[in-house]
Amino acid sequence: MHKQIYIHQDDHSDLTDDELASKVMRYIQYSVLIDTSGLSVMAVGRTVILSGYVSCAAEVGCIEQAAASVIGVHLVENTVEVMQR
Repeated sequence: MHKQIYIHQDDHSDLTDDELASKVMRYIQYSVLIDTSGLSVMAVGRTVILSGYVSCAAEVGCIEQAAASVIGVHLVENTVEVMQR
């Protein structure tokens, strides 16, 4: 099965909440290149809520910056935590 990556055809601001959340997740996977298996993205209107776990503190900021740069996102709430080893 072919996994869809981020494409610029997604760059319009009239997306549904689920479409925006999917777009943000694809962009994070495309641009940041970190393990997103513990990450969840939800959108409510133009607000994106990031939750879950990543492996280090630097990744928390990277995913927030990536999410904020997506067209259609007006606010990012980041509740992602660093996974304790």
